[in-house]
Amino acid sequence: MDNLHQPPLVVTNLSCQRDDRLLFSDLSFSLNHGEILLLEGSNGSGKTSLLRILCGFREADAGEIFWCGEAMADSRYFADMAYVGHADGSKKELTVLENLKFAQALKQVGRYSIEQALEKVQLSGYDDNLLQTLSAGQKRRLSLARLLITDNRLWILDEPFTSLDRQGIVLIESLMAEHVAQGGMVILTSHHDLSLPFNAIQRIHLDSCH
Repeated sequence: MDNLHQPPLVVTNLSCQRDDRLLFSDLSFSLNHGEILLLEGSNGSGKTSLLRILCGFREADAGEIFWCGEAMADSRYFADMAYVGHADGSKKELTVLENLKFAQALKQVGRYSIEQALEKVQLSGYDDNLLQTLSAGQKRRLSLARLLITDNRLWILDEPFTSLDRQGIVLIESLMAEHVAQGGMVILTSHHDLSLPFNAIQRIHLDSCH
């Protein structure tokens, strides 16, 4: 059960090295319901490495991650978290509909049906299209649809605006705003200057975390 006086996500004294080079050290932060954390920094500063640690893809060299008062590995963290990275994560041999049904089978069902999610991300009518026939921007929109059809409190997004036109950027911003307005949380990296109608945005600049 959540501690009402403690943010769901608490990260303490995290450090990461790559090829004997220290990317960041003693990094601590917390994230509460309805908040967004924007990770900034130059190329090679460790933004993607930090996201990979937060997703459980690699271990930190030091530090701890807690979810709802429990160590990450002992909690519901991975059931509550969804990740969208540079690769779209979909299966090219499946159709749009099949990809979404597959994603939904692995998670708790979200607040949007598949049909509603496709309409929301402007992919209505693409149900039977194979993934490999979609443009890069459409594949990115499909990744967003996966977030909507599954129940994930924490979204982790690595450069989510890549391959999207202005309309697609506005779409992602609106989906993030909707998610946090309902108590969700978002951690993302982006070179895009966020335009959101609230101030619940934390920023960590990794170039200064040494």
